[in-house]
Amino acid sequence: MSSDNIPLRHPDDDLAADEPAKPLKLRRAGAQTGEAGSKERMESLQSTLGPSVCRQLAIYPIPDSFLLSAIVPIYNEANTLQQVVDKIRETGIPTEIILIDDGSDDGTSAVLDRLRDDPDIKIASHVVNQGKGAALRTGFTVATGDVVVVQDADLEYDPDDYMRLLQPILEGRADVVYGSRFSGPDRRVSRFWHEIGNRLITYLSNLSTNLMLSDVETCYKMFRRQMIETVGPTLNERGFGIELEMTAKLARLKGIRFHELPIRYRGRSYAEGKKINWRDGFRALWCIMRY
Repeated sequence: MSSDNIPLRHPDDDLAADEPAKPLKLRRAGAQTGEAGSKERMESLQSTLGPSVCRQLAIYPIPDSFLLSAIVPIYNEANTLQQVVDKIRETGIPTEIILIDDGSDDGTSAVLDRLRDDPDIKIASHVVNQGKGAALRTGFTVATGDVVVVQDADLEYDPDDYMRLLQPILEGRADVVYGSRFSGPDRRVSRFWHEIGNRLITYLSNLSTNLMLSDVETCYKMFRRQMIETVGPTLNERGFGIELEMTAKLARLKGIRFHELPIRYRGRSYAEGKKINWRDGFRALWCIMRY
C-alpha cells in the first residue's frame, strides 16, 4: 500500500487568480479490511429473525469485493471530524474515507495530520475556502469505490444510516439514493422558516426535474460511481448550489433510478456552527432555473 503524496489541482485553480497556485496533496489509500458482518452471523440472524424481517431492518451481507467511497468536505470542523471518521469506520462497511479540507483555519489540519497515515484515508486540501461544491468536485475525481456517498464533517448526519441507504443499490433496485430528513422518525425539530425554505426549494426542484423527492438539499446522496463519473465533469457550482445542480443533471440521465429513504438528522444551530444561510437559499433558486 503506497503512502506517496501525488499532486492534484482543482478545476477552479486556474480560474481563481487571487488564490495561491498550490497543488492539492492526495495520499493514495486502500479500503479498510473487514466486512459488515461474518457470514456465520448473517446466517444466524436470517435463521432467527427470518429473511423478511432482516430485509426490513437492513441486515444483509456486503459483497466481499465491495468498496464505499465516503467524501467528506471539511471547513472548520476540528471539533467533530475525528468523531465522524470513527462513526464511518464503526459501520463495518469497507470504506475509503476521502477528506477534503476546504481552507480550514481552526485546527482541522492537526486532526488530518493524525489521520494521514491511516490506510483507509485519502486527504486533499484547498489552499483557501472555495465552498462545499468545490470540495465535492475534488472528491469525486479521486473516488474509487463501487458506490459514493456524501458525508458532512459535523454530526448532523449519522453514518449508521449507510446500510439502509446502500440496500436498494446492492439489491439492484436503484442507482441513486437520497436520505430524507423530513420523513425520518428521529430528528431534531427544525426552525420553521428554515424547514419551509427547504421544502419550497425541493418543490421547485421537483417541478423542474419531474422527480418526487421530499428533501433535495439533504447531505446524504449516494450514487453508483458510474453515475457521478458521468455527471461529475460537468458540475460547476462551488457552494451549496451543487445539491440542485447534481440532482438536475442526474435526473436527465436516461434510465436512472432514484430512491429515497428516511434518515436520522440532528440539525445544528448557527451558534453550533451551521454554515448554510439565506443567501444559499437564493442561490439554490437560481440553480433550479439554470440547470
